[in-house]
Amino acid sequence: MKKQLLALVGLGLMLATISAYAQTGVKANIPFNFVVDKATLPAGEYIVQSVSTSGRAMSIHSADRKFTRLLLPLPCSSGKAAEKTKMVFHRYGNQYFLAQIWTAGNEIGSELPRSYREKEVAMDYTPQNVVVVATLR
Repeated sequence: MKKQLLALVGLGLMLATISAYAQTGVKANIPFNFVVDKATLPAGEYIVQSVSTSGRAMSIHSADRKFTRLLLPLPCSSGKAAEKTKMVFHRYGNQYFLAQIWTAGNEIGSELPRSYREKEVAMDYTPQNVVVVATLR
């Protein structure tokens, strides 16, 4: 009973922290189903935002909040500032995997590590980058 209470309190604190630290996000209308880690998310409008003060932890959720995933991206650099706010997907056949998130004017973006599922699919296909232009929210 005590362990369950501690777990519940911990979950409540985590959710409160996420709400407190949520910052301006990136909003995009994704016209295809896509994969984030182990989950396939349906096409639609999505918002990606930071959920920590460091900006390392992020969340992606559908506009109606039916679909939510936590992300732990790594920083990536392009050498020049991004011209547009965008989300980059790796496409293998008809499967899309969220790969990077860029904000206009920044040289540093966020890159998701390739999941086991993406690595498996990549064995059979040559990847293509698909860019979806996003807006700041």
